[in-house]
Amino acid sequence: MLRHAISPARRFSQIPHEILRHRDLNADAVRLLCWQLSLPDGVNEPLSTTAERAGIRKVAFLRAKGQLKLAGYVHEWREQGPGGRWATRQLVSNVPLGAAEAASLRSHPPVVPPPADTRPAAGEPTGRAVGRHPEKTPEGNTSTPPPPEVPEAPEARRLVDELTALDPRLRVPRAMVPELAGLAARWLEAGHPADAVRESIARCLPGRGSPIHRPGGLLRYILREVSPVAPPPPPLPAPRVTGLRECESGRHGQAYLFRPLADEDRCEGCRPASPTGPRSPAPAPRGPALARAALRKRL
Repeated sequence: MLRHAISPARRFSQIPHEILRHRDLNADAVRLLCWQLSLPDGVNEPLSTTAERAGIRKVAFLRAKGQLKLAGYVHEWREQGPGGRWATRQLVSNVPLGAAEAASLRSHPPVVPPPADTRPAAGEPTGRAVGRHPEKTPEGNTSTPPPPEVPEAPEARRLVDELTALDPRLRVPRAMVPELAGLAARWLEAGHPADAVRESIARCLPGRGSPIHRPGGLLRYILREVSPVAPPPPPLPAPRVTGLRECESGRHGQAYLFRPLADEDRCEGCRPASPTGPRSPAPAPRGPALARAALRKRL
């Protein structure tokens, strides 16, 4: 919701929010009450005349006046004046009033004092507390001081200069390069490698089809907080097959691994018997070898 409101300099009325937002008053009742409250002092205009000027018809006027009376904003009394004629006296207020309060105001109406006709601001004039020109022109340079210099490292400067290779949209003004290099140096000092810094920047960039209007401000926002360095991954356990060797005898139906004692190329079951003892029995065939042995027996 957008709102555009200009405060009027003249011809306006101060209406409480309780009236404008009253749940028991319809639009005609609010309009009728606000119109009455906007009349200048001393104008004696009945509610019926106000309703005619506001374009409120008779049935709607009676309904609106009933709501105002029920809410306490309007009070009426029938009075018999000189000559025996009866007239209706009405009281309109910007706050709800009870019957006793309204009767008290009817008997003792408030007296508004006339505006003062005296000279304003009695007493001697005083000087302004703020807004005066300085009595003495300050010496030296009073312009805005330049931003503090941030120490930069050659590697950080090179990282910032090469960001256009990462994304052509990251072309920053030359005046911001030292500041961005100082921020990038904090990442390098924390232990982040240059490639990790580039990956962190790339993850925060918008999609390729979206333009970057202020690349320097975006890079300052990305690099201002250094993320913690991720711990290195734990080392992988050594594989259980380390040191094993495949038997080259060809007697096994599938690859058969064994752990050699020296430089043997065959397992213990396929090596010839040593002079000191009988050869170990060959392992029982299994898998494809078992199928081939069964086929030979059948033939």
